[in-house]
Amino acid sequence: MTLIYNPPTFPFLKYFTMGRYRIEDQQGLNFVTCTVVGWIDIFSRQNYRDIVIESLAYCREHKGLLVFVYVVMSNHVHLVLQTAPDSPNLLSDILRDFKKFTAHRIIETILKEPESRRDWLLHMFKFYANFNCNNRNYQIWLQDNHPITLYSEKVIWEKADYIHNNPVRAGIVRKPEDYLYSSAANYKEQRSDGILEIDLLNTWWTDWGKV
Repeated sequence: MTLIYNPPTFPFLKYFTMGRYRIEDQQGLNFVTCTVVGWIDIFSRQNYRDIVIESLAYCREHKGLLVFVYVVMSNHVHLVLQTAPDSPNLLSDILRDFKKFTAHRIIETILKEPESRRDWLLHMFKFYANFNCNNRNYQIWLQDNHPITLYSEKVIWEKADYIHNNPVRAGIVRKPEDYLYSSAANYKEQRSDGILEIDLLNTWWTDWGKV
């Protein structure tokens, strides 16, 4: 699927408990960042990264979410998203459900599968939940998604370039397309399939360095 773009029509504790940024254009193209509390490197393990991928795939298939660009890093996920024109769901609601589901699955996986950091992870996620009345037991994600409405093609591709180069800046890979948990290879090879099927943006720059 190609781009369907509609132009945009105590303080420390509050950082964990309050949503300071709202999605202003629920039908527009948005750059969002989902960040793990305390910048905990939960996604250094493949099984937790796969939970994110599986949940995004479910949202694409069942909730009308369009995923154009993504990267899963060790403690945060960058995404360029939009709701399909016929989707009855708000983008903010889809993101809320995505975070809720992945948080539940991550805790479940920590408890059931081999995990050398189990006690520490549970302790930290419990600690951050103490500052949020919406979380009784554990908190995985910060509430804020830091949404940015993408209002021009130049800005869209700047964000795509930023997202795809995250693993390069982190010293994980030398080329963006070599990182498995991102959409960089999709754009390099101009294909929508991979570990996560995406909705390819219309390409108007042929220089790979711009994508």
